[in-house]
Amino acid sequence: MDRPRDGPLALLLLFLGHVITALEVPLDLLQPPTITHQSPKDYIIDPRENIVIHCEAKGKPHPSFSWTRNGTHFEMDKDPKVLMKPRSGTLVMDISGGERAEAYEGVYQCSAHNELGTAVSNSIVLRQSRSPLWSKERISPIIAQKGQSLILHCRPPAGLPPPIIFWMDNNFQRLPQSRRVSQALNGDLYFSNVQPEDSSSNYICYARFPHTQTIQQKQPISVRVLDSEVFVSDKPVDERAPVFMVPSESVSSKMVLRGEILEMECIADGLPTPAISWVKRNSEIPSGRASFLSFDKTLRITDVSEADAGEYRCIANNRHGSVHHTIRVTVNAAPYWISAPRNLVLAPKEMGIITCQAAGHPKPSIRWLMNGLPIENAPKDPSRSVEGDTLIFSEVQTGSSAVYQCNASNQYGYLLSNAFVNVLAEPPRVLTPPNIVYQVIMNKPTLLECVTFGSPVPIITWFKDSRSSMLEGNAYVFHENGTLEIHMSQPSNSGKYTCVARNNLGISENHVYLEVKEPTRILRPPEYREVQRNRDVVFECKAKHDPSLVPTMTWLKDDGELPDDERFRVDSDSLTITDVTESDAGMYTCIMNTTLDQDSASAQLTVVEAPPTPAVIYEQPGAPTDLELTDPGARSIQLTWTPGEEHNSPIKKFLIQYEDALHQSGVWHNLTEVPGTKTTAHLKLSPYVHYSFRVLALNDVGFSRPSMPSHQYRTSPAAPDENPTEVKGHGTEHDNLVITWKPLMPLQANGPGLQYKVMWRQQGIEKDWTSVSVANVSKFVVSGTPTFVPYEVMVQALNDYGLGPKPGAVIGYSGEDFPSAAPGDVRVLVLNSTLAEVRWSPVSPESVRGRLQGYKVQLSSHHSTEIFSPNKTRGKLPDLLPYSVYSLRVTAFNGRGEGPSSVPQRFETPEGVPGAPSFFKVSALDLDSLTLEWGPPHERNGRLTGYTFKYQIDSKNDLGLLEELDLPSNQSSFTLHNLPHSTRYKFYISARTQRGVGPTLTEEAVTVLDRAPPVTPAFGNVSSSMSEDGALISWEYWGPEKHLYVEYIIDNSDEDWHKEKVNGSQFHVLKGLKKGLAYKVRVVAQGHDDQAVHHSEELLVKVPAMVSPQVDIATQGWFIGLMSAIALLILILLIICFIKRNKGGKYPVKEKEDAHGDPEIQPMKEDDITFGEYSDEDRKPLKGSRTPSSGTVKRDGSDDSLVDCGDSGDTQFNEDGSFIGQYSGRSDRDATHDSSEPPSPVNAMNSFV
Repeated sequence: MDRPRDGPLALLLLFLGHVITALEVPLDLLQPPTITHQSPKDYIIDPRENIVIHCEAKGKPHPSFSWTRNGTHFEMDKDPKVLMKPRSGTLVMDISGGERAEAYEGVYQCSAHNELGTAVSNSIVLRQSRSPLWSKERISPIIAQKGQSLILHCRPPAGLPPPIIFWMDNNFQRLPQSRRVSQALNGDLYFSNVQPEDSSSNYICYARFPHTQTIQQKQPISVRVLDSEVFVSDKPVDERAPVFMVPSESVSSKMVLRGEILEMECIADGLPTPAISWVKRNSEIPSGRASFLSFDKTLRITDVSEADAGEYRCIANNRHGSVHHTIRVTVNAAPYWISAPRNLVLAPKEMGIITCQAAGHPKPSIRWLMNGLPIENAPKDPSRSVEGDTLIFSEVQTGSSAVYQCNASNQYGYLLSNAFVNVLAEPPRVLTPPNIVYQVIMNKPTLLECVTFGSPVPIITWFKDSRSSMLEGNAYVFHENGTLEIHMSQPSNSGKYTCVARNNLGISENHVYLEVKEPTRILRPPEYREVQRNRDVVFECKAKHDPSLVPTMTWLKDDGELPDDERFRVDSDSLTITDVTESDAGMYTCIMNTTLDQDSASAQLTVVEAPPTPAVIYEQPGAPTDLELTDPGARSIQLTWTPGEEHNSPIKKFLIQYEDALHQSGVWHNLTEVPGTKTTAHLKLSPYVHYSFRVLALNDVGFSRPSMPSHQYRTSPAAPDENPTEVKGHGTEHDNLVITWKPLMPLQANGPGLQYKVMWRQQGIEKDWTSVSVANVSKFVVSGTPTFVPYEVMVQALNDYGLGPKPGAVIGYSGEDFPSAAPGDVRVLVLNSTLAEVRWSPVSPESVRGRLQGYKVQLSSHHSTEIFSPNKTRGKLPDLLPYSVYSLRVTAFNGRGEGPSSVPQRFETPEGVPGAPSFFKVSALDLDSLTLEWGPPHERNGRLTGYTFKYQIDSKNDLGLLEELDLPSNQSSFTLHNLPHSTRYKFYISARTQRGVGPTLTEEAVTVLDRAPPVTPAFGNVSSSMSEDGALISWEYWGPEKHLYVEYIIDNSDEDWHKEKVNGSQFHVLKGLKKGLAYKVRVVAQGHDDQAVHHSEELLVKVPAMVSPQVDIATQGWFIGLMSAIALLILILLIICFIKRNKGGKYPVKEKEDAHGDPEIQPMKEDDITFGEYSDEDRKPLKGSRTPSSGTVKRDGSDDSLVDCGDSGDTQFNEDGSFIGQYSGRSDRDATHDSSEPPSPVNAMNSFV
């Protein structure tokens, strides 16, 4: 066996075991096997199906598998019916060819092994399910006397697993059970007393075997009940006191295992049928886990614990007596885990432990195995030791990886768990997917995950938005698994978060994003509505939500869905119910949901009948009268009154108030309320009060005026009934104790001479109480106390009539003094250029002289103080300046203040990356060169080793090849020669130290042109247009400058040009121009020195005096007048047509009508010269369509018509000078085309006719 370690080293390793936690090893790294899936320990199979025994494992290299059966190696190759799945340990036994499943019964165990170790499964006991037949038997008929007890035995065959028993008749109907007839736990059917209706020949017991889903049937049992009426003395012979049928003895015992189900039953014989009840001696039956079944005859307790042990008593009683039975329950326990072994990943030279803590009754024994073999038989390893239930590893080496098994067993079972030790040296890696976006509602907590792996275990730090400062402070919680928790998310917490994992082998980081959303709030909730039947009602529900979230509004009625009724209409922010009925009354709730949160509000709907006509006037009730006091007592009296008028609204309640003339004259207090149907109240009173009473009535309208006060009733003084509350003890100086309390109200004094008896004694030291009586104060100071010791404190009320009740003691502490000692062994560990860790030894409890509130670390050079909680002995110092010298002191502080400081500790921070250069500018001195100048960074953060200078051509399409130069630290300018003319360059410069390169400054510049600018201007196509918003100026620009402005000035004015900046587009709207004026406008491009480089030609823009709105011509007065004149002209022409016709004149109208063939023209009788009626179309606004309206006059077969005189398009005069209106008869296509034309008098006339 491995050698044990000495006690101190074991304690050290136990401490390290808390530091080195179990990690999930990524599958791409070497690791011993881990069992991931296995069959249950007790594995019952169906003999009709193939046998599958599961064993799955992971590891790298992928493990190979082997099996043992009944403790010996299982040769699978010798049995062609046994197969192992590829890359798996799962066994498949093919018994489809008629093989017997019982041939494969046994105890199986799987092993998964690779070059790093071996993991083993549980011992799997494989058994086939059995459902044997009932043995053949002949059952004689049973004859019983009425009132006797009876047992029908089932005795099912023993199956695996045990069958489920139930009783039925030959029609497969379950037999009804009751308090008189019930089935016992063993399946027998018990009759407490039989009755004639129990006679039957079909009592059949069935057994259902769950694995095979088969049902076996017992032979039917015949029962005949004889109904005899034999009486002895004055009561029937068959009535009797209860006697237990099950259990038969007076005391029994039962053992149950922890976590299982405890079932106890008591079945009694008796007439009348006995009632069963249960109690537990000296304890309560657990209500949450206990249930009473089979008409209280069975007590069932689930998930049994040790607390369920004890004596249970079942009691059976009827009117003739009772009987009880005691069941003594003992609870044992198979082993169960307190702390199961966990995988351990260690770096070389690290320390760690694996613990295996199990409990049970009896206490389980612990046995360790390594790679499936007893650990005492395993190869010796000086880095490993065994101490009971703990494996201790120290100074582990590469190659020490293995799988360890812990077996905890007692007589009721066993537990087996695998845990590997994997010795790895791996740089950190972040396993959380990158760029996850977390969304959270404001003021809610947030968890940002950073799952990592590395060996040694990485240290996790978090940064926000940039890597400049590490997150710290009370607003954040850093979990051991790397998760960052934000207690109360605020909008300022939104942004990019970076988690950085570090160990001595490397660094890894990951970015996640947090979006804090506005909460969903209902701003205008629905309000109470009282609506008459058959009216409509609207519930409003206006809500506010984060604009980036999609809301959903849901309405509920009485916490359920709205009725499926079209009278309920849900809009975006309201619910409307039309034609309200009585069934619509209830509580309506609107719920505003988003994907992240919700808010809700409710309102009641009351449906009332329509008020009668005339409406009843509702008023407040009249004031009560005739107040009378009767039955006076020391602390009670009866008050009687007469109600006032109800005023058409029933009185709902009466409010009784009192005035205390002794202590608060003129102030009325509420005493009690009584229903509106009562006119008498029994009032409870306090001693030493001069009472006067008054009564107010309340109906739906409101309160009445108060009644006249009753006559005064004075109660006698008495000792106080209560003591002061909020009693506390604390110190304000190092040698005092201040006792405070909340004094009694005058009404609580119960008598004159109110005082307070203040009592105190030092807890655990003094037996006798020290006391003093004080009055009219709420505190007392005890002087000369030791520093910060506990005191028991009590405050008791007393008056001239005695003491109040005995008070309870509270614990208070005397005053604190400044700590007397400084933290020792102060050490500083510099982590990086901006972060250090300080460690110290805690001060002794005796030197605190108070309640330690924490430690303060003061940085003299930084003029800052970091505060750490009292249980901390180390802390991080962030935001340090690189390449700086610091001095720190550590002090302990309590409620009084700080103690002495520790010896100053001096430390230096290493170099960091420098800041950006202080300035960077580029100038052009000649045609082919550019001169660059810069200044050293303000924050050097170390010794500058030089500058990194990069540049590239910046064309419109892409960037050129990046050139890089290293410049010395003492250089502050540089000139680039032989550059192409008129070329844009982009320059980058950054300073560097030995730690790295700092931020980069960027500049752009263009080399000077080698000849005059080209004739082609930089601006082109400058134009303007007017819109409702203003003057829209647009242009094209080909120059390199990016700063463009639009300048404008009133034409012929001497004022300065106005300038508006353009935001990266090639158009701009000038707003606020004065109407009726002309402006000169130009576009200007400016360089870096704010000097105009290019400008466009000046453009003259005229702003119209008034933009006339477009109106419908049909609504204008002049148009209406014109139409009236035209109508009058048509009437005159019509008269002329009739006159010509009567003279026999002929007009070539018929030929034209026939030529057009208008389908809308209908024949008309010759004598029927009437106007057609207007259709609905005639009432519409006049439009520009030339298509004849439906109001056109119909024609008959004659040669003359009204339409002939009013053609829609071509108006002509005949040769004889008469007016002819030619009907055009246009097609629908032509009408549609013409409808887009603007309105005209001719078109309007067509519509009118």
